[in-house]
Amino acid sequence: MRQIILDTETTGLDPSQGHRIIEVAAVEMVNRRLTGNHLHRYVNPDRDIDAGAMQVHGITPEFLQDKPRFADIAREFVDFIQGAELIIHNAPFDVGFLNMELRLLEMTPLAAWCDGVTDTLALAKTLHPGQRNNLDALCKRYGVDNTARTLHGALLDCELLAAVYLALTRGQESLSIGLEMRSEQAARDAAHARPRPILLAASNVELEAHASLLEAIAKESKGTCLWGMEQGAT
Repeated sequence: MRQIILDTETTGLDPSQGHRIIEVAAVEMVNRRLTGNHLHRYVNPDRDIDAGAMQVHGITPEFLQDKPRFADIAREFVDFIQGAELIIHNAPFDVGFLNMELRLLEMTPLAAWCDGVTDTLALAKTLHPGQRNNLDALCKRYGVDNTARTLHGALLDCELLAAVYLALTRGQESLSIGLEMRSEQAARDAAHARPRPILLAASNVELEAHASLLEAIAKESKGTCLWGMEQGAT
């Protein structure tokens, strides 16, 4: 199973108002393990960046002046994500911007390139209703070290989200596995602790004494002794 943890940074909040992507990162995970493969690109948006957005991610127009346009990285981007499930925190935001960028290039929308999108924000809200479920809050809740996250950054946020996603989706699985392992170990411990029965064969003297006792009981009971009947039946 191939999954891509994905994040973007933008010039503002609304693509319908002409805001653009300025950073995109995608981190590959196969069978729930990070492979080390990733895509990370800064993008020149050919427009100003809102002051509020700069306070969040710290990316300035001056820094982006020599960076490629989205048109220059679009093919590389869709090739990297093709066929994978996308894992995105607050997916409608990033999907909206990516679809806008693809539409401007007359390319098919994101859904045509990937195998579905999982929104970790929606997942977290289901698991933790009424609580804060932004990335920082989830990192704290699941013990993911986010001390390096002084500003939002697409690549760092992808790496943090990968750890959070694994924690969000493996809780019951890990609990089940842990209980099974503990049960198996307890059974092994009990088997070792339980005393093994010792079988001792009766001696000839003991067998003769047993036969004499049964004969005496049979005479006393006038032939109604069950032991004698069973012995005769065998």
